[in-house]
Amino acid sequence: MDRDTYIDANRRAWNEVAPYHAAHRMQRLRCAFAEPGFSLLDQVDTEHLRELGAFQGKSVVQVCCNNGRELLSVRNLGAGRCVGIDFSAAFVAQAQELNAIAGQDCEFVCASVYDLPHALNAQFDIALITIGVISWMPDVGEFFAVVAGLLKPGGSLFIHEQHPILDMIEPGAADAPVEWADSYFRTEPFTEDDSLDYYGGTEYAASRRYSWPYTMSQMISAGLAAGLSLAQFEERPEHISNTWWNVEAQGPQLPMSFTLTMKKPLSEPTL
Repeated sequence: MDRDTYIDANRRAWNEVAPYHAAHRMQRLRCAFAEPGFSLLDQVDTEHLRELGAFQGKSVVQVCCNNGRELLSVRNLGAGRCVGIDFSAAFVAQAQELNAIAGQDCEFVCASVYDLPHALNAQFDIALITIGVISWMPDVGEFFAVVAGLLKPGGSLFIHEQHPILDMIEPGAADAPVEWADSYFRTEPFTEDDSLDYYGGTEYAASRRYSWPYTMSQMISAGLAAGLSLAQFEERPEHISNTWWNVEAQGPQLPMSFTLTMKKPLSEPTL
C-alpha cells in the first residue's frame, strides 16, 4: 500500500476508538480543565519544557495532539500561541471541547502530518511530540522534515516517547513473562485489527491499522537529516505506555522511554 492508504486506514481506526476513550476519560478531563491553571504534564515533560522556555510565552505546536490535553496543559502553564495537529476529526472535536471548558485559545488543525497547511511553516518556537506518535508514521524521514519545517530558526523539538526496544517484547500484564517476540531491526509494519481501547479494553469491530518499528538511530538520524542538531538525549527507565506492564514488573533492566531534544539552526547553512 502507498503512504496515504496507510494513513487513511489509521485515521479510521483512531476515529473509531475516540468514543470509547471519551467514555473512560472525558468526564474527568472536563472537570480537571474547568480548574484554572490545570496541568496533567508529568514531571519529565514539565521540567524539559520549562528549560526550553515553553511557559514564558513561547509558541508551541503539538504534533498528533489526540484530545489536546497536553497542549492545553502547556497553555495553562504560560505558553503563548498553541496549535495542536491531529488527523482524527473525532479527537480534534474532543480537544476543541476541552479548550472551550478551559477557556483557552488553543488552535486545532485536523490534518495528516504529511499534508499540513503551508501557513504553519516556521511559526513555532517549540514542537512537542509525546508517546504514541512516531511509530504511526509510514515515513520517518519525511515526518522529521515536516516537523523541522514547523520550527522557527533557533526553535526546539522535544520528544518524550516509549523506547523502541519494547517493540521486541510481547506485551502483557504484570504477572506475564517477558518474551522476546521480534528483532530490533524489523522493517515490516505491524498489522493489528484488535481493540484500540487501551484505557478500558472495550471489544469492538476495529478497522485494521498499521505501525512501524523504528530504531533509536533511525529516529535521531532522521532529525539530523532534517537539519536539526542534537541537544539532549536520555534513555529512561519509566514505563509511560499502557501495555508493557510485564517489563515494568521486572524492574529497571531495560529502557522503557526516552527524551530527545533537537534544535533548528538560527540560520541556514551556507555552502
